[in-house]
Order: sequence, then structure tokens, then C-alpha cells
Amino acid sequence: MPSALDTNMRFKFSILALLLQVVIIVLFGIFVEYEANDTSESLYPIFQDVHVMIFVGFGFLMTFLKKYGFSSIGLNMLIAAFGLQWGTLMQGFWNMKGGKIHVDVKSLVNADFSTATALISFGAVLGKTSPVQMLILTVLEITIFACNKYLVAGVLQASDVGASMTIHAFGAYFGLAVTLVLYRPGLKIKHQNEESTYHSDMFAMIGTLFLWLFWPSFNCAIASESAYQMRAIVNTYYSLAACTVMTFALSSLVDQRGKFSMALIHNATLAGGVAVGTCADMSIHPFGAMCIGSISGIISVLGFRFLTPLLASKLNIQDTCGVHNLHGLPGIVGGIAGIVVTAITDETRQGVHLTPSMQAAALGSSIGIALAGGALTGGILKLPFLGQASDQNCFDDSVYWEVPEEKKPNEIHSNNHDEHSRFEATM
Repeated sequence: MPSALDTNMRFKFSILALLLQVVIIVLFGIFVEYEANDTSESLYPIFQDVHVMIFVGFGFLMTFLKKYGFSSIGLNMLIAAFGLQWGTLMQGFWNMKGGKIHVDVKSLVNADFSTATALISFGAVLGKTSPVQMLILTVLEITIFACNKYLVAGVLQASDVGASMTIHAFGAYFGLAVTLVLYRPGLKIKHQNEESTYHSDMFAMIGTLFLWLFWPSFNCAIASESAYQMRAIVNTYYSLAACTVMTFALSSLVDQRGKFSMALIHNATLAGGVAVGTCADMSIHPFGAMCIGSISGIISVLGFRFLTPLLASKLNIQDTCGVHNLHGLPGIVGGIAGIVVTAITDETRQGVHLTPSMQAAALGSSIGIALAGGALTGGILKLPFLGQASDQNCFDDSVYWEVPEEKKPNEIHSNNHDEHSRFEATM
């Protein structure tokens, strides 16, 4: 069982983080240059939207646990800051020109995209892993993600403009494979800290709203032409709206008292943005986007209500944030939607005619590689010296953070009385 000594991050985390940053700086010095003819400056407002999603949206979305807010938003920032640098290198190595990686605004967007996969997986293991483990996961997952993305876009030549398959499904199933390997029998019965409070749920809703508002930018950012970009914006806009209404309807329906669940509103309202991603720039028309959003909302709510408890009890998959229902299942819906759309419409991107077979292969490779990569990563993270907290200390910031002491109401009253007494004594 891990001890307090095992979770001391003073040397093991600091040395690992410093070493990784030095390696990145050296690699940037050798390989990275500015793009000489950068024509992507018009993408900067969209990049800003995506950047806010990564740091604010994902960060606050995971602050729902009552004693894990520092770790949720703090480690999110760490993973994103490190991941965007590593992602620049890993994706850049597949697209080098003259032995150099040329960076522009579009490569900044793609770097942020690569961090999203690690942040999605972070949700599956939230509260159960150490900062050291998360740094190692980020290194391995982004490396594997870059390989899969090259396979999907470069070899299979499939379209996935909003990354339903390559980011959302990939990140979810990678994280589920990791949490399966890191299964903790001691957490089979719900941990006392694995719950929210009124205020932690309010903070998490901030993340939901930022993600909801900026998701059209996420889905349109790498569209090849302005017409496709606008189509992706419109389709995502209406998919999210329909998904939200359906989520509220189903949230009330599945509750015996007909009440809304804030956990469902945090997550399932975003499933429409995930599901419409693959075909966001295709000719699906707004009503088609609404249908996809509605289906994803239904599947997400039912997944949270019925599938998550089943995965935990029967398959030993302890998915803290329910990433399977927000990213995994809607990602599959998005992949299937791409297969259907390319089967019934004539879609061409950058001279490549899209076919159902290439879309199906992309979906299969993303899930298969994610499961294999996640299982391998989980095996590495299981090494006993990586600072994993004991079962009783999971979901608690105080293991890795300096946390202000909370005073009880009677203590506050006593302190106020003492201050008043001292004030009177000076009079």
C-alpha cells in the first residue's frame, strides 16, 4: 500500500518535469522554425477559442469533486502546458519540410488538439493518479495519438474535421484502458470524497459553458476551406442546441422524482459537439446536425444513468468523470455518422474522394490503437514508485497540494469573539 513517502513529489516529480522540459527545449532548438509564409493568421481568433476550451473549459469541467478542485484545474494546466509543446514535436515529425518542423497558427491549434486527448483520459483516472503518472501518460498518449492521426489523415485519408474519432473516441478509450489496468478493488464501494457539493458543481458548470460556447470553433478550426469552416460552425451550433434540450428532457425522465441532474447537464449537453465533429463540414444540413445532436444527448444520458455503473461493477472500469459517455460513445456516433454521410453523399476534400470504407477504417484504428496504447500505458503507470496515492487518500488535494485549512463555524465564531475581546482590551 502506498505510504506518505511514496507520494512525496519533491524530487521524483521535479526531476522528471525539469528533464522533460530540457529535452523539449533542445528538440525545439534543433527542429522547430517559424513558417516563412504563414497565411493562417486569420485563424488566431479561433485558436484563442480552442485555447480557452483546453485551459478553462476542460479545467473547470473537472472541478466537481468536493476535495479535488486544486488538482483538477491545476494538473489540467500542467498537462496542457506540457502537452502542447510535446504535441508540436510529435505531430511535426510526421510533417517535416527540409528536416525542420515549421510552426504557424494552424500548428498551434493542432498542438492544443493533441493535449485534448490527454485531458480526456485524465478525466477517466481523475483523483486516482499522481502528477508523475500524469506526465508519463501525457508523453505516451500524445506520441501514440500523433501516430494514429497520421494513419487516419495521411494513410487512410479519412475526414475527421472535428476529431470525433481521433481525439474524443481515442482519448476516451485510451483513458478507459488505463483505468482498467489501474483498477483499485478498494474503490469498488463509492469513496466518501467521490462526490460533489453545491459549490463544486457550480464551478464545474463554468467549464461546461465555456466548452459549449466555443465548441463551433473547435470543430471548424482545421477545415480546409472557408465554406467548409462556416458549415462546421452552423452544424455544431445546432447540434449542441438540440443535444442540450434532449439532455434536459432525458435527465428529468430517468429520475424517479423527475428532477434534473447537474452531473448530466455538465456533460451530456456537450455530447452534440463531439458527435457532429466528424461530419461537421459535410452536407448534412442543420436538421441532420440536430438529429445527430439529439441522438448523442440520449445516448450520453442513458450511458451515465445505466452504463457507467455497469462498467464499474462488471468490467472493473472506474471512470471518474464518465468520459465514456461524453467522449467515447458520442465519438463512435460521430464516426458512424461520417460513414453514413459519405455513403449517401459525394464528399471530396483536397482532391480526395471520401468513402465509407476509409471512414470505418479510421474509426476502427482510433479505438483499437487507443485500447492497446492505453493498456500499455496503464502497465507502465502501475510501477509502484510513481507516487500513486492510497485508496483512502484518493480524490483529496491535500496529498499533493498545500491546502488552506477549513475552519468550522464554531471556530470562526470563537476567533471573531477573541478578536472582539482583544479590540475591547485596547480601548
